[in-house]
Amino acid sequence: MRRITYENARGEEIVFYLSPLVIESLTGIGEVDAEVQGQKSPYQDGDTYIDSLLQARYIDLHGKITKTKLSEIKQLRKEIIRVCNPKLGLGKIVLELDGDVKEIEGVLESVPTFPEKRQNPFQEFLVSWKCPDPYWKDPQEVSRALKAYEGKFTFPFNFPVEFGIEGDSTSIYNEGDVETPVQINIQGPVSNPMVKNRTTGDYIRIWRTLSADEVLHIDTNQQNKRVEIYLNGSVIQKAWGYLDDYSELFKLIPGQNKISYVADSSTDNAIASIAWKNRYVGI
Repeated sequence: MRRITYENARGEEIVFYLSPLVIESLTGIGEVDAEVQGQKSPYQDGDTYIDSLLQARYIDLHGKITKTKLSEIKQLRKEIIRVCNPKLGLGKIVLELDGDVKEIEGVLESVPTFPEKRQNPFQEFLVSWKCPDPYWKDPQEVSRALKAYEGKFTFPFNFPVEFGIEGDSTSIYNEGDVETPVQINIQGPVSNPMVKNRTTGDYIRIWRTLSADEVLHIDTNQQNKRVEIYLNGSVIQKAWGYLDDYSELFKLIPGQNKISYVADSSTDNAIASIAWKNRYVGI
Protein backbone atom coordinates (compact mmCIF):
# COMPACT_ATOMS: atom_id res chain seq x y z
CA MET A 1 0.00 0.00 0.00
CA ARG A 2 1.26 3.47 -0.85
CA ARG A 3 -0.61 6.66 -0.14
CA ILE A 4 0.46 10.29 -0.46
CA THR A 5 -1.24 13.03 1.55
CA TYR A 6 -0.19 16.57 0.70
CA GLU A 7 -1.00 19.46 3.04
CA ASN A 8 -0.32 22.97 1.75
CA ALA A 9 0.59 26.06 3.77
CA ARG A 10 -3.12 26.93 4.15
CA GLY A 11 -3.85 23.58 5.80
CA GLU A 12 -5.73 22.19 2.78
CA GLU A 13 -5.17 18.49 2.12
CA ILE A 14 -5.46 16.17 -0.85
CA VAL A 15 -4.99 12.39 -0.82
CA PHE A 16 -3.56 10.33 -3.68
CA TYR A 17 -4.29 6.65 -3.14
CA LEU A 18 -7.33 4.87 -4.56
CA SER A 19 -10.31 6.16 -6.52
CA PRO A 20 -10.77 8.92 -7.50
CA LEU A 21 -7.03 9.90 -7.45
CA VAL A 22 -4.97 6.80 -8.14
CA ILE A 23 -1.16 6.71 -8.01
CA GLU A 24 0.23 5.24 -11.21
CA SER A 25 3.93 5.79 -10.43
CA LEU A 26 5.96 7.51 -7.71
CA THR A 27 9.65 8.36 -8.09
CA GLY A 28 12.16 10.14 -5.87
CA ILE A 29 11.07 8.67 -2.54
CA GLY A 30 14.24 6.62 -2.19
CA GLU A 31 16.84 7.89 -4.62
CA VAL A 32 18.50 11.26 -4.08
CA ASP A 33 21.72 12.60 -5.61
CA ALA A 34 24.82 13.09 -3.49
CA GLU A 35 27.67 15.48 -4.20
CA VAL A 36 30.96 13.83 -3.30
CA GLN A 37 33.43 16.51 -2.24
CA GLY A 38 37.18 16.08 -2.46
CA GLN A 39 40.40 17.99 -2.86
CA LYS A 40 43.39 17.38 -5.08
CA SER A 41 47.05 18.16 -4.50
CA PRO A 42 49.58 18.80 -7.28
CA TYR A 43 50.74 15.56 -8.91
CA GLN A 44 48.19 13.53 -6.91
CA ASP A 45 46.54 10.57 -8.56
CA GLY A 46 42.82 10.87 -7.98
CA ASP A 47 41.82 13.09 -5.07
CA THR A 48 41.21 13.00 -1.31
CA TYR A 49 37.68 12.39 -0.07
CA ILE A 50 36.23 15.10 2.20
CA ASP A 51 32.49 14.63 2.51
CA SER A 52 29.26 13.62 0.76
CA LEU A 53 26.38 16.11 0.66
CA LEU A 54 22.85 15.10 -0.27
CA GLN A 55 21.17 17.32 -2.84
CA ALA A 56 17.54 18.43 -2.79
CA ARG A 57 15.04 15.62 -3.28
CA TYR A 58 12.65 15.63 -6.27
CA ILE A 59 9.42 13.65 -6.02
CA ASP A 60 7.24 13.01 -9.09
CA LEU A 61 3.75 11.60 -8.77
CA HIS A 62 2.04 10.33 -11.90
CA GLY A 63 -1.62 9.48 -11.37
CA LYS A 64 -5.04 9.32 -12.94
CA ILE A 65 -8.54 10.50 -12.15
CA THR A 66 -10.81 7.46 -12.22
CA LYS A 67 -14.03 9.40 -12.73
CA THR A 68 -15.30 9.56 -16.30
CA LYS A 69 -18.05 12.19 -16.09
CA LEU A 70 -16.73 15.50 -17.40
CA SER A 71 -18.21 17.49 -14.50
CA GLU A 72 -16.48 15.27 -11.93
CA ILE A 73 -13.16 15.39 -13.80
CA LYS A 74 -13.28 19.19 -13.93
CA GLN A 75 -14.04 19.40 -10.21
CA LEU A 76 -11.15 17.10 -9.28
CA ARG A 77 -8.75 18.97 -11.57
CA LYS A 78 -9.67 22.21 -9.81
CA GLU A 79 -9.09 20.58 -6.42
CA ILE A 80 -5.64 19.29 -7.40
CA ILE A 81 -4.62 22.69 -8.78
CA ARG A 82 -5.99 24.58 -5.76
CA VAL A 83 -4.23 22.44 -3.15
CA CYS A 84 -1.03 21.85 -5.14
CA ASN A 85 -0.36 25.53 -5.78
CA PRO A 86 3.37 26.40 -6.06
CA LYS A 87 2.66 30.00 -4.97
CA LEU A 88 1.85 28.75 -1.47
CA GLY A 89 5.43 27.70 -0.78
CA LEU A 90 6.46 24.76 1.36
CA GLY A 91 3.88 22.15 2.27
CA LYS A 92 4.01 18.76 3.95
CA ILE A 93 4.10 15.44 2.11
CA VAL A 94 3.10 12.39 4.15
CA LEU A 95 3.94 9.01 2.62
CA GLU A 96 2.41 5.76 3.86
CA LEU A 97 4.28 2.82 2.37
CA ASP A 98 3.85 -0.81 3.41
CA GLY A 99 2.85 0.11 6.96
CA ASP A 100 5.56 2.76 7.41
CA VAL A 101 4.74 6.47 7.67
CA LYS A 102 7.22 9.26 6.94
CA GLU A 103 6.94 12.95 6.07
CA ILE A 104 8.96 15.59 4.26
CA GLU A 105 8.52 19.25 3.32
CA GLY A 106 8.20 20.08 -0.36
CA VAL A 107 7.26 22.88 -2.72
CA LEU A 108 5.51 22.35 -6.05
CA GLU A 109 7.93 22.71 -8.98
CA SER A 110 5.10 23.73 -11.27
CA VAL A 111 1.34 23.84 -11.52
CA PRO A 112 0.08 20.21 -11.88
CA THR A 113 -0.17 19.12 -15.50
CA PHE A 114 -3.00 17.21 -17.18
CA PRO A 115 -2.09 15.55 -20.50
CA GLU A 116 -4.74 15.34 -23.20
CA LYS A 117 -7.04 12.36 -22.75
CA ARG A 118 -7.41 11.43 -26.42
CA GLN A 119 -8.64 7.81 -26.43
CA ASN A 120 -7.88 7.29 -22.75
CA PRO A 121 -11.12 7.22 -20.71
CA PHE A 122 -9.27 8.50 -17.63
CA GLN A 123 -7.64 11.89 -17.07
CA GLU A 124 -3.96 11.55 -16.16
CA PHE A 125 -2.04 14.11 -14.10
CA LEU A 126 1.52 14.84 -12.94
CA VAL A 127 2.49 16.52 -9.65
CA SER A 128 6.16 17.33 -8.94
CA TRP A 129 7.73 18.54 -5.69
CA LYS A 130 11.16 19.82 -4.79
CA CYS A 131 12.18 19.01 -1.21
CA PRO A 132 15.02 21.37 -0.16
CA ASP A 133 15.70 19.26 2.95
CA PRO A 134 16.15 15.76 1.46
CA TYR A 135 15.55 13.77 4.66
CA TRP A 136 12.38 11.87 5.45
CA LYS A 137 11.27 12.31 9.06
CA ASP A 138 9.07 10.47 11.52
CA PRO A 139 5.73 12.30 11.77
CA GLN A 140 5.80 12.19 15.58
CA GLU A 141 8.20 14.49 17.38
CA VAL A 142 9.96 12.83 20.31
CA SER A 143 10.73 14.86 23.42
CA ARG A 144 12.37 14.50 26.82
CA ALA A 145 12.17 16.73 29.87
CA LEU A 146 15.06 17.43 32.20
CA LYS A 147 14.57 18.59 35.77
CA ALA A 148 15.97 21.83 37.08
CA TYR A 149 19.39 22.16 38.63
CA GLU A 150 20.65 24.04 41.61
CA GLY A 151 24.10 25.57 41.34
CA LYS A 152 26.86 25.97 43.89
CA PHE A 153 28.89 28.71 42.25
CA THR A 154 29.57 31.55 44.68
CA PHE A 155 32.18 34.25 45.23
CA PRO A 156 34.77 34.01 46.68
CA PHE A 157 35.58 30.38 45.94
CA ASN A 158 38.31 27.87 46.63
CA PHE A 159 39.45 25.13 44.30
CA PRO A 160 38.11 22.65 43.42
CA VAL A 161 35.01 24.63 42.40
CA GLU A 162 31.53 23.11 42.06
CA PHE A 163 29.76 25.17 39.40
CA GLY A 164 26.49 23.28 39.61
CA ILE A 165 24.78 20.23 40.98
CA GLU A 166 23.79 17.91 38.15
CA GLY A 167 20.33 16.76 39.15
CA ASP A 168 19.01 14.95 36.07
CA SER A 169 20.10 13.62 32.73
CA THR A 170 18.50 11.53 30.02
CA SER A 171 19.58 9.02 27.43
CA ILE A 172 18.26 9.71 23.92
CA TYR A 173 18.38 7.18 21.09
CA ASN A 174 18.41 8.57 17.55
CA GLU A 175 16.91 5.81 15.40
CA GLY A 176 17.53 7.69 12.14
CA ASP A 177 20.21 7.26 9.48
CA VAL A 178 21.92 10.61 10.10
CA GLU A 179 22.42 13.32 12.71
CA THR A 180 19.23 15.15 13.60
CA PRO A 181 18.79 18.72 14.92
CA VAL A 182 17.05 19.44 18.20
CA GLN A 183 14.73 22.05 19.63
CA ILE A 184 15.47 23.02 23.22
CA ASN A 185 13.14 25.04 25.47
CA ILE A 186 14.31 26.16 28.91
CA GLN A 187 11.78 27.65 31.31
CA GLY A 188 12.95 30.22 33.85
CA PRO A 189 13.75 31.11 36.53
CA VAL A 190 17.26 29.94 35.83
CA SER A 191 20.72 31.45 35.65
CA ASN A 192 23.32 30.59 32.97
CA PRO A 193 21.72 27.33 31.76
CA MET A 194 23.69 24.74 29.79
CA VAL A 195 22.52 21.66 27.88
CA LYS A 196 25.30 19.22 27.03
CA ASN A 197 25.56 16.16 24.79
CA ARG A 198 27.97 14.13 26.87
CA THR A 199 28.36 11.57 24.11
CA THR A 200 29.98 14.10 21.75
CA GLY A 201 31.18 16.69 24.28
CA ASP A 202 29.26 19.51 22.55
CA TYR A 203 27.23 21.90 24.67
CA ILE A 204 25.02 24.99 24.43
CA ARG A 205 25.23 27.58 27.19
CA ILE A 206 23.97 31.14 27.51
CA TRP A 207 25.24 33.64 30.04
CA ARG A 208 21.94 35.21 31.08
CA THR A 209 19.38 34.92 33.84
CA LEU A 210 15.85 34.03 32.74
CA SER A 211 12.91 35.23 34.81
CA ALA A 212 10.03 32.92 35.73
CA ASP A 213 7.93 34.03 32.75
CA GLU A 214 10.72 33.79 30.15
CA VAL A 215 11.56 30.82 27.93
CA LEU A 216 14.82 30.26 26.07
CA HIS A 217 14.18 28.64 22.66
CA ILE A 218 17.03 27.05 20.69
CA ASP A 219 16.70 25.38 17.27
CA THR A 220 19.79 23.69 15.79
CA ASN A 221 18.23 22.98 12.37
CA GLN A 222 20.62 24.20 9.66
CA GLN A 223 17.73 25.77 7.72
CA ASN A 224 16.22 27.47 10.76
CA LYS A 225 18.91 28.08 13.39
CA ARG A 226 17.76 30.33 16.20
CA VAL A 227 18.49 31.28 19.80
CA GLU A 228 15.64 33.39 21.16
CA ILE A 229 14.00 34.43 24.40
CA TYR A 230 10.20 34.32 24.58
CA LEU A 231 7.79 36.11 26.88
CA ASN A 232 4.10 35.15 26.77
CA GLY A 233 4.66 33.25 23.53
CA SER A 234 6.32 36.14 21.65
CA VAL A 235 9.97 36.70 20.83
CA ILE A 236 11.33 39.56 22.92
CA GLN A 237 15.04 39.17 22.27
CA LYS A 238 17.54 37.43 20.03
CA ALA A 239 19.98 35.65 22.33
CA TRP A 240 22.95 34.91 20.06
CA GLY A 241 25.06 37.45 21.95
CA TYR A 242 24.61 35.54 25.22
CA LEU A 243 26.01 32.28 23.83
CA ASP A 244 29.18 30.95 25.40
CA ASP A 245 32.12 31.34 22.98
CA TYR A 246 32.58 27.56 22.75
CA SER A 247 28.93 26.67 22.44
CA GLU A 248 28.03 24.39 19.53
CA LEU A 249 24.44 24.11 18.27
CA PHE A 250 24.75 20.35 18.37
CA LYS A 251 22.74 17.58 16.76
CA LEU A 252 21.98 14.08 17.98
CA ILE A 253 24.28 11.50 16.42
CA PRO A 254 22.77 8.19 15.24
CA GLY A 255 22.46 5.85 18.18
CA GLN A 256 22.80 6.70 21.85
CA ASN A 257 23.18 10.28 23.14
CA LYS A 258 23.61 11.17 26.83
CA ILE A 259 22.08 14.61 27.50
CA SER A 260 22.44 16.61 30.72
CA TYR A 261 21.31 20.01 31.97
CA VAL A 262 23.34 22.31 34.23
CA ALA A 263 22.68 25.79 35.63
CA ASP A 264 24.30 28.02 38.19
CA SER A 265 20.97 28.52 39.95
CA SER A 266 17.36 27.55 39.34
CA THR A 267 14.15 26.27 40.92
CA ASP A 268 12.11 23.11 40.50
CA ASN A 269 9.97 24.93 37.93
CA ALA A 270 12.94 25.53 35.61
CA ILE A 271 12.40 22.58 33.30
CA ALA A 272 14.39 22.05 30.12
CA SER A 273 12.85 20.06 27.26
CA ILE A 274 14.58 18.68 24.19
CA ALA A 275 12.65 17.54 21.10
CA TRP A 276 13.66 15.98 17.79
CA LYS A 277 12.53 13.93 14.80
CA ASN A 278 14.51 10.99 13.46
CA ARG A 279 15.78 11.50 9.89
CA TYR A 280 16.18 8.97 7.07
CA VAL A 281 17.96 9.13 3.72
CA GLY A 282 15.30 7.05 1.99
CA ILE A 283 12.16 5.01 2.48
